Amino acid sequence: PWGHLTPPRSPPQSPKVLQNETFVDMDLLDLLGNFTINEDYLVDYTASEPCHNAYCPFFQRAAPTFLATTCVAAALATGTLLVALAKRPHAWPCHRALVAQLAVATGLFAALLPAVAAGIVQGWRLGAGACKVTQLLWHCSVFAQGLLVASGCCSGVWSRWEPRSQRLAACIWLGALLLAVPAALAGGTVAAPEASCIRRNVDIFSPVYLLHLTSCLCVFLLLPAALLVATLVRAGRGGGWGSGVGASWLFFVLWVPYGVGLAVDFLLYAEVLRYTCSIFERFDYALGLCEALGVLHCCLAPAVLLATGLC
Repeated sequence: PWGHLTPPRSPPQSPKVLQNETFVDMDLLDLLGNFTINEDYLVDYTASEPCHNAYCPFFQRAAPTFLATTCVAAALATGTLLVALAKRPHAWPCHRALVAQLAVATGLFAALLPAVAAGIVQGWRLGAGACKVTQLLWHCSVFAQGLLVASGCCSGVWSRWEPRSQRLAACIWLGALLLAVPAALAGGTVAAPEASCIRRNVDIFSPVYLLHLTSCLCVFLLLPAALLVATLVRAGRGGGWGSGVGASWLFFVLWVPYGVGLAVDFLLYAEVLRYTCSIFERFDYALGLCEALGVLHCCLAPAVLLATGLC
């Protein structure tokens, strides 16, 4: 994740006992209270060293090129989709309003990529306020797409652009904006060694980050799970797939791994899952790759809509 900084960590492990090179659980106070301490039971507390993160240097080298390339591809795909939507509306005989909103959402997401890429290369010079606004719009565009494609699967309200569909669109965008607010509040800028715009500069147990994590898990994990159950129930009753299935499943396939990664990341930081330095350091790469996969939606989703349409 852009600006993902992981502080040095010490893997949870029991004190190392020098006798027979084994690990046992020992209470230091009990040792100090024992007046007949044997040298064979001296505890080595130096075996636990901080985990050193090697992901950030790799991220700073690879992310700008990846983001710039994705931005160009997304601009071409989204622009082509909007032109096709304007000149060939018959290609989408229904749900044109939904296609247009998805194009706007992916375009908004792609428009933020140059600022993020420049911030990674040169340091974030736009200030903390711009960092929070960027994260707000970044997450709002993603959450809006998730809610839009879900509504396209479950409802026929988009068949006509009428007051009911207009109210639904307003609710979706307002809901996406509200879901994105915790992301903006949890992030910010740090100077390490130069200014960086990071996703999280608060404690992982802070209420604002927990709200952000909950929003991501609801959109990236719970929503596709509910859609899958609904699709299976509908198929069991002989119903159709509904509109927008291809585009919706593409979006969720790309973002579900990142949702899983966020959940595992929280469990690691909370020490619910036991880990070693090797696991902790490699997981940063896995989480970064998961987010990179999700970022690709801004160029792949318009291409799928352009190729197949939503009907």
